[in-house]
Amino acid sequence: MMLDIQSVTVGYSATPVLRDVSIQVKPGQLVAVVGPNGAGKSTLFKTISGVLTPTVGSILFEGVDIRDIPASRRPHLGIAHVPEGRQVFPSLTVLENLELGASTEAGRRDWKDNLDKILDWLPRLAERREQMAGTLSGGEQQMLAIGRGLASSPKLLMLDEPSMGLSPVMADFIFERLIEIRRQTQLTVLLVEQRVAEALESADYGYVLEAGRTVLEGTHDVLSANDRVRQAYLGM
Repeated sequence: MMLDIQSVTVGYSATPVLRDVSIQVKPGQLVAVVGPNGAGKSTLFKTISGVLTPTVGSILFEGVDIRDIPASRRPHLGIAHVPEGRQVFPSLTVLENLELGASTEAGRRDWKDNLDKILDWLPRLAERREQMAGTLSGGEQQMLAIGRGLASSPKLLMLDEPSMGLSPVMADFIFERLIEIRRQTQLTVLLVEQRVAEALESADYGYVLEAGRTVLEGTHDVLSANDRVRQAYLGM
C-alpha cells in the first residue's frame, strides 16, 4: 500500500473537521475524493502533507508512519501536493517555478529528464517558459502548478481541485493531460475534484466525504451506480 490512512481525526481547533476517516491508495492507482464544499477534502490533503496533525489515527506512507515527519520533509519522501488555487510564484518565470518544484533529492537528480517530459506533456509551458507566471491565464497557471508537482519526481501526486475556476474546455484539457501522464508513467494520483463525473470516470477507486466523514467508497462502477451519488453529484 502506498498510502494508508487509518481512523484519522483532525481539525483546526477543538472541533474536528475530519472524523474517523480511513483512505487507502495502492501504487499506480488514481483515487478520487469527492464531496460538497466544507466536507473536509482540502483538510485531508493538508493532513497528508503535514500542515495539520491528526489528534487520532495514523498515516502510513509506504508502510512508514509519517505523523511525526515535518511538512518540509514530506516532499522528499515522494509526496507532491498541488494545492487548491494553483499558488504559483507570480514574479518568477515558468522555468523558475518548475525549478522550485525540483528542490527534492529525486527532483534534482531527475531535473533534465523531468523538464523534457513536462514540456512535452504541457507544450503551452514550453512556449511560455521565460514568461512571468503571474501573466499566465488560469489554465496555464494550473498546468504550471501540475508541472511543478511533477518536477519533484513524486511517488504520489495529490491534486486539489485542478479544474477550479477553469472553463469547461480548459478543465477537459487538464483531465486529458493527466490521463496521458498517468498512462505513460503509472504515477499514483490522489485527486480532490468537484467535477464528480469526470473524477469518478478517471478513477480506479473513489471515496465520498460529507461533513468530515467517509459516507461511501468503491470503484467507479459501484459509485456511479449508487442512487445517492447519482442524485447528489451526477445530476441524475
